[in-house]
Amino acid sequence: MNRGDDLEDDFIIDDLVALSDDETAADAGFFSDENDKDSSVAEEVETGGELDPRPKAPDVEAALAKKRKRREKEKERKAKKRKLAETVEVIQPSAADQSPVQLSEFLASYQVKVFPNMTALELEDMRIPASAVADTTSWTGPRTLDQLVDFIIETNPTLTKRLGQKSKTTGAPTLLFVTGAALRVADVTRVLKDKRLRGDKGGEVAKLFAKHFKLTEHVAHLRRTKVGAAVGTPGRIGKLLCETDALAVSALSHIILDVTWKDSKKRSLLDIPETRDEVFKSVLGDQKVLQAIMKGTIQVILF
Repeated sequence: MNRGDDLEDDFIIDDLVALSDDETAADAGFFSDENDKDSSVAEEVETGGELDPRPKAPDVEAALAKKRKRREKEKERKAKKRKLAETVEVIQPSAADQSPVQLSEFLASYQVKVFPNMTALELEDMRIPASAVADTTSWTGPRTLDQLVDFIIETNPTLTKRLGQKSKTTGAPTLLFVTGAALRVADVTRVLKDKRLRGDKGGEVAKLFAKHFKLTEHVAHLRRTKVGAAVGTPGRIGKLLCETDALAVSALSHIILDVTWKDSKKRSLLDIPETRDEVFKSVLGDQKVLQAIMKGTIQVILF
């Protein structure tokens, strides 16, 4: 009995379920003539020597449908992951556009939330004075990542100069850039490596966040590396400042707070309770840092 292919002549496999090289190799036997022969022998045994006339196309359709469903689930999973990691650049006016006096008040309003049981006198002792806040009102562009290098060059010539100088000591950056998410840390780190800031002599840009990196790994890296800038989450920077001696403040001249950027839930660095607490308790609240701010050797920049 002459028998053609199991699939119809005009049957076309959907592009969405086209098999990869590995899958094709694994499934080669399924579509081979040798497999058809073995199947035919088995069918002849079951039907008393006659070939089973039932078509096999439904079986192939079922296998392909299963693959399609599996791939669709994988696409959905990846889409959700991307959405959670999504960064949102804010183009509208930022709170950081204000004068140093207004920004000092702005920071104090969040400081109260972090230390609700402190007296007014105690809060005043920890307040970031207007004299320690950089005046960036000359900047009229958006405070977005693609504008960060130009923002620093235009509003902070002293910082620009220092970033281009050779670092003298390991683990002693001139700039700390504090932001609210690991993905944002990675993005900012890439931008700060721009030659317009680092030149040919500028130090390394350290990437400091807890995800994927142990505290001990960052300690080891800082102790052997001369860094010009360190970008990180307030939790990791705070731990390095308060619990280790690996992150020094001897060369620190500027701290940038990434207050304009918001995450996928529209929350800024100071809107999220955890990151807000870490900013004021372990970064700006670190005794060495706070003393330097009060003395005027460290300036706070709101971006």
